[in-house]
Amino acid sequence: MAGSWEAIKSSFDTALTAAGLVAAGERAAFALCRPPGHHAGTAFMGGYCYLNNAAIAAQWFRDRGAGRVTILDIDYHHGNGTQEIFYARADVQVINLHGDPLTEYPHFLGHRDERGAGPGEGFNLNYPLPAGTDWAGWSAALDDALARIAAYAPDILVVSLGVDTFEKDPISAFRLRSHDYPHIGARIAGLDLPTLFVMEGGYAVAEIGVNAVGVLTGFEGA
Repeated sequence: MAGSWEAIKSSFDTALTAAGLVAAGERAAFALCRPPGHHAGTAFMGGYCYLNNAAIAAQWFRDRGAGRVTILDIDYHHGNGTQEIFYARADVQVINLHGDPLTEYPHFLGHRDERGAGPGEGFNLNYPLPAGTDWAGWSAALDDALARIAAYAPDILVVSLGVDTFEKDPISAFRLRSHDYPHIGARIAGLDLPTLFVMEGGYAVAEIGVNAVGVLTGFEGA
């Protein structure tokens, strides 16, 4: 389709521009990427994703001297592409909080026992959660994930930010509310890491901006 590559390139260029700000010393930056990226792997696309913006940014940080990078994916849908790209690597930790793949897209990856392979064993972590998960259950998983990130001690954190965890999202089944999102940002800020936020999903159109901004303002105010 005419214009597709231009849109795809502008999306990962946005992620790299934001990554450059973080590399230059900003505490954090937000890349409003469209199309999103976390369902794109080394040789496949899916879920509106063609190239993996967060993975491209993570590799960009590694190529410029970051010893370790963590990608924390908090979209409702498992970041199967990101997992596949880094599954056999120890230099990029990948953590996903997501709907149970037994019932949710992308279905074939995202189970708890998928922990990496070869040198990457133990550096891929999945938190599949059941439909109806509210803030109490979701935030408990987030706290455990943040503890794992702190133990890994990355130089850079990349957050694949999806706000389709919202209770009114039309294609998802978690029960987070708008007032929960600033708490997400504040808890992520508690890691005290240079942080790149890369936008992924969210389909409750009226509230996407409210909830994404909630995460960012929570981070900024922490």
